Amino acid sequence: MGRRLYVGNLAWTVTDQDLQEAFSEAGKVDSSQVIIDRATNRSRGFGFVEMASEEAAEAAIKKLNGRDIKGRPIKVNEAQARNNDRRGGPRDRA
Repeated sequence: MGRRLYVGNLAWTVTDQDLQEAFSEAGKVDSSQVIIDRATNRSRGFGFVEMASEEAAEAAIKKLNGRDIKGRPIKVNEAQARNNDRRGGPRDRA
């Protein structure tokens, strides 16, 4: 089974296809997605890439972390499990 990678510091113009092409240098890519803000319909500056194998994921982290894509050095690391616990956030305070 592959591994999901977090990709941060993306330029606003980076697309899903741009991520697919860049990460395919490291191995087979199962999926790539730039996260879009619903209110503005603009990139939020980060995304996720699912690599087909552990080896491809490791190669992608080593090869692409810090690489310049469309004028910005991207940050690549293993995605963390999402924490849906919203207690204590600034909007949740009374």
